[in-house]
Amino acid sequence: MPEQSIRCPKCGHEIPLTEAFTHQIEERLRQQFAVDGQQKEKEYAAALKAKEQELQVTLIAEKNRLSSQAKSQAEETVAVQLKDLQQQVVEKAQKLADAQKQELDLRKKQRELEEREKTLELETTRKLDEERKKIWDQANTKAAEETQLKFREKELQLEQMRKQITELKQKAEQGPQERQGEVQELELEDLLRTQFVFDVIEPVKKGERGADILQKVQNRLGQSCGGILWESKRAKNWKDEWVSKLKDDQRNAHADVAVIATSALPDGIRNFGQKDGVWVVEFHLAMHLGVALRETLIQVANARESLAGMNEKKDILYNYLSSPQFRQRIDAIVEAFTAMKVDLNKERAAMIRQLAKREKQIEQVVNNTAGMYGDLQGIIGNTLPTVKTLELPESGAE
Repeated sequence: MPEQSIRCPKCGHEIPLTEAFTHQIEERLRQQFAVDGQQKEKEYAAALKAKEQELQVTLIAEKNRLSSQAKSQAEETVAVQLKDLQQQVVEKAQKLADAQKQELDLRKKQRELEEREKTLELETTRKLDEERKKIWDQANTKAAEETQLKFREKELQLEQMRKQITELKQKAEQGPQERQGEVQELELEDLLRTQFVFDVIEPVKKGERGADILQKVQNRLGQSCGGILWESKRAKNWKDEWVSKLKDDQRNAHADVAVIATSALPDGIRNFGQKDGVWVVEFHLAMHLGVALRETLIQVANARESLAGMNEKKDILYNYLSSPQFRQRIDAIVEAFTAMKVDLNKERAAMIRQLAKREKQIEQVVNNTAGMYGDLQGIIGNTLPTVKTLELPESGAE
């Protein structure tokens, strides 16, 4: 154990404890015996020796005490370190136990998860089997419903075909002349709409009194310039009562001009002309005359605006309408449209061929429908709903 030291009060240096005691004693002795001189040197030497012995004993005792104290401190330090090591061992053991417990818990949870996974897989498989069975049942039900819907759809198609067949029969039972007249009337309406895009074309509804078509003439500014009343006739012979009837319709419709487009002209008129104030024209020249009459109405309307209040100029207008110049102008317009008639006839022929093709297709649809009905009746039997129009008439039925 290292020797202890103290600080010198004079010089301030650290000196060992034994030397300190010696120094203090010597200093005290010097102070004590300084005045005695040489006489007391022996006494001083003896006393110094005694003090040295005493100091030696004290130093031995102090060494023993310090050694004992150092040993005690070392034992305490070792005891503290040992206790700390023991505490560390306990803590490590506790941590090891906790780690083992956590590992056991983790292994237990892993086993539980594996068991739950197996259980979940089993439940999922069961649910999938149930859903698969449910979907299969639904698919079967849906297939049955779709089959029923398709069957009903076929019934609806058959019903619609029956209605179409009935309508076609009704149209076929109509008189050929009446049907031809309707076709010519529709063609006249289409020609007027195509030729005069600025005008308003108003067909008279079936069953209502009046002519076939009222053409309200309008100029490019949308201003009304008058009206042309059209009557379409498709007959072998001319009838004079057509003129009187059209004039009555003209008065009711407040039309400026009345025209009969017909396939049969009255005696004395070739291509077109006037009959008791009504224009009569062959059907294929109707648009030519319509252009001339329309331009005349527009010019008359313009003249009416400029000649408002001037009755004397009405005679001028009447003379113009009755003059050869007006007829020559109309002839020129008619000739310009004659070439268009050839193309129109070609289109009409193509349309007739198309209608014949459609009738043939409808006949094929009806025959195929009847055949399909027969096939279904042969497969299903008497459970197939009866379609009366496709069945043989009962004996004794009208």
